[in-house]
Amino acid sequence: MWGDDEQLRGVDFVPEPTDYRIVSAVDPSTSGHQEGWRSEVIGWAPMPVQTYSSTRRNNKKLANFGIFLVLVVIFWALAKSELFWLEIPPPDSEWAYEESGVRDLQDKGLTGDGVRLCMVDTGIDANHPDFEDINLVFRDFSTGSNQPIDRGSLAHGTMMAGIVVADGHIFGAAPGVTLGMAAALGDDGNGGNTGDEQIVANAIEWCWESFDADIISLSLGGINDPDTPRNGPTVNAVKVALSKGVFVVAAAGNDGGIEDDGRVSTPSNVAEVITVGASMKGGSVWKGSSMGEPLDFDGNDRMNPNLKPEIIAPGVSIISTGENRQYYSSTGTSDSTALVSGILALILESQPDLKQKNIDCIVEVKYALMNSSEPLVDGISHDNKWGYGSINGEDWLKEIKSNVVC
Repeated sequence: MWGDDEQLRGVDFVPEPTDYRIVSAVDPSTSGHQEGWRSEVIGWAPMPVQTYSSTRRNNKKLANFGIFLVLVVIFWALAKSELFWLEIPPPDSEWAYEESGVRDLQDKGLTGDGVRLCMVDTGIDANHPDFEDINLVFRDFSTGSNQPIDRGSLAHGTMMAGIVVADGHIFGAAPGVTLGMAAALGDDGNGGNTGDEQIVANAIEWCWESFDADIISLSLGGINDPDTPRNGPTVNAVKVALSKGVFVVAAAGNDGGIEDDGRVSTPSNVAEVITVGASMKGGSVWKGSSMGEPLDFDGNDRMNPNLKPEIIAPGVSIISTGENRQYYSSTGTSDSTALVSGILALILESQPDLKQKNIDCIVEVKYALMNSSEPLVDGISHDNKWGYGSINGEDWLKEIKSNVVC
């Protein structure tokens, strides 16, 4: 019936975040329309990693029935003592922590202790065994509840949290941080995650105002429309957080390739945000990582150290914590963003004077990031796909110690 109604032609149908079966008809040309935002989570849908059961092996051929009986008794005793069980663990993504310099920082005794890191995502399944000892503060912006839950499709928030704070089969980048999880996104009913822009903005405000975050990690994003007449609530919320001296790390986006619109997602397009693209094992840029644009939101040339994206980090086939005590694998700039947020937490533990200063201090830290990154091509200082280069956490810290005075 909708297709036959002339009055509904040319409008958008936007699902409500609390119930995807309810839609609102919106004229996309109306000033103030959300421009396709709805806080779509940046990150490809993960697939469960194969799980392995304990196995018991015995290929010995028995010579006679007497020997068989003796061996049965021996094997029974071994089984009772659990010495004959072979546990095959799930795979991991240790390469990502090695290539990004996380393990080098951790070798210095850094865990993120004393740092407050806030994620705005789908929530967290706090019952995963790798989260047994984490320091968690939770807020559900759909219900107001403080009881941890992951409302997302395929546990997106749980995976991002695991990259940072898991301490079990997966050993995250900064398991010692106090994690604030602001659940502001949910399952859209079609295998993705979505949320109202104002709710996401409210969650960002909670991160710095109530949770007192040092870092806000945003593995989410919306369409960066250059024709939008004003900043949306999320961009404004990020700018306020930055003005308070809170570091914001955000995903560049996953529209790389032939469909790339040439712009990173919003709010990663905000100048002082650390915008993160994704790299593959070995350091090459992932083809799906979004391209950055030379002009800022106001049409002015971007300047160092705020060229977009700023950095790339491992984000392909990253294995992390999932639902129901499982481990999931996902690909996208979401994963890269969580990893960089964890690295920054280790650095802030080492250099606590960088916390809660001002936006000028954030810019200095970004200069150190620019100068410490590893370009993919010699002689090119910035590329619109791989930014200033691959992240190296240890070199970033060394650069900060040498040149950052805030």
